[in-house]
Amino acid sequence: MEPITIEEARGWYQQADPVHDFEHVLRVYRVAERLAEAEGADLEIVRAAAWLHDSRGSAPGGEGAERAEHHIASADFAGEVLAAKHWPEDKILAVQHCIRAHRFRSQDEAPQTLEAQVLFDADKLDVLGAIGAARTIAYAALDGEPAFAEPSDTFLKTGKKEPGEPHSSYHEYLFKLSRVKDRMFTPSGKALAEARHAFLVRFYDQLQAEVRGER
Repeated sequence: MEPITIEEARGWYQQADPVHDFEHVLRVYRVAERLAEAEGADLEIVRAAAWLHDSRGSAPGGEGAERAEHHIASADFAGEVLAAKHWPEDKILAVQHCIRAHRFRSQDEAPQTLEAQVLFDADKLDVLGAIGAARTIAYAALDGEPAFAEPSDTFLKTGKKEPGEPHSSYHEYLFKLSRVKDRMFTPSGKALAEARHAFLVRFYDQLQAEVRGER
């Protein structure tokens, strides 16, 4: 049973965009280790899942179904990688569950194990705080969207945009990022999320005020 090396993991993300690149994976890996140690999770499973969780189809360039199903493709790839490293089937299945269950918008498979909850929390923490603000603006730019646009009343009430309304990073903050802290599973993840969420609220309050010329 061979471990995944950092050099090997880096190779899976050579074509990734700046939002889903190896730096994102490395941050998730580090936070996942921290949460796993705090919560008593299996570090071997958590580490492998963190290295592999976005390994296939996660970048915005993977449009439509490819992006939406990246957690499935990455879990399948994880099975191939770990089988070649002689991992036992139960551990492979555990890693695959972590990866399939890590996507915020997916309702297909909820994190059932402690290891899956650790990976979910670690991945979601990377859309909060200073890193979260930077990644969300970068994602908007890659998609040709502005950092800030005034949301319509319809969007504020329903989360659905008016025809022609942009999906700025502020829209994404309102639609997703502001809700992330309430989706965390582990006590240590929740504590980190509260602090990062508070920063994000201040950041978008400031951004909104600057755009409006109020500060």
